[in-house]
Amino acid sequence: MANHKSALKRIRSNESKRLINKYQHKTTRNAIKRLRELTDKKEAEALFPSVVAMLDKLAKKNVIHANKAANLKSGLAKHIAAL
Repeated sequence: MANHKSALKRIRSNESKRLINKYQHKTTRNAIKRLRELTDKKEAEALFPSVVAMLDKLAKKNVIHANKAANLKSGLAKHIAAL
């Protein structure tokens, strides 16, 4: 267990950040799944910008790697183009 006041605070803040990151990452994964399941091109094009924004936010905060976000965006764009 931590002995310093700052270390205790760091433990608390890390846990709260971990929960927020976990929630946002799971929400993004669910949005990607929803987008991949769509068969209507108009619906997919409408949902695509919000999914891209979610991926960009996760990459900016280093929850996921920037290249992974780029690869996911590219794959989703190809999926939509193929509809």
